[in-house]
Amino acid sequence: MRALVHRLMRTLVAPRMLYGWRSAEGRWLVHTRISSSTHIESSATLHIADHVFIGHHNLLDASGGLHIDEGVQVTSHCALLTHSSHQALRLAGRAYWGAAQPPGFVRAATHIGAYTFIGPHSVVAPGSHIGCGVLVRAFSYVDGTVPDFAIVGGQPARVIGDTRRVDAAWLLAHPDARADYDAWAQQPAR
Repeated sequence: MRALVHRLMRTLVAPRMLYGWRSAEGRWLVHTRISSSTHIESSATLHIADHVFIGHHNLLDASGGLHIDEGVQVTSHCALLTHSSHQALRLAGRAYWGAAQPPGFVRAATHIGAYTFIGPHSVVAPGSHIGCGVLVRAFSYVDGTVPDFAIVGGQPARVIGDTRRVDAAWLLAHPDARADYDAWAQQPAR
């Protein structure tokens, strides 16, 4: 009986991937998948493209405008942020609560470029702009601008490589995939 109850609970409350998403602009994104355990704050200001994968147990804070381009993958336990009160709490003290715009409060749009991969347990700070084709390694804290095709890691995240170098070896071994890669990788930055 206990095993049956356990299996039933896993089935009823376990995170699930939800296929398809209606964008804030009203478009149906048939290839976008977002976990039922991902929390989306302010979905009206979440601008998301198709072919996006958002895994389990993530926070998408779109209150300041969050832009996620085509093909982005966010693994698990990540936070993509557009606001922060970490300084405002100290500067305002008790006056923070109820203040319309407390001193030190940050709200800024965050942008994740096409075909970027964000590894588990990573945080993207408000106002960050991550280019296309970027690999954010696990447990990274990204704050600021990350150039296209960078490999970044650490806290704070620093550029430690270029995804094109990694991709080049694979593309040499699989030349039939070159056209698909070039179709997105050679588009002008947005």
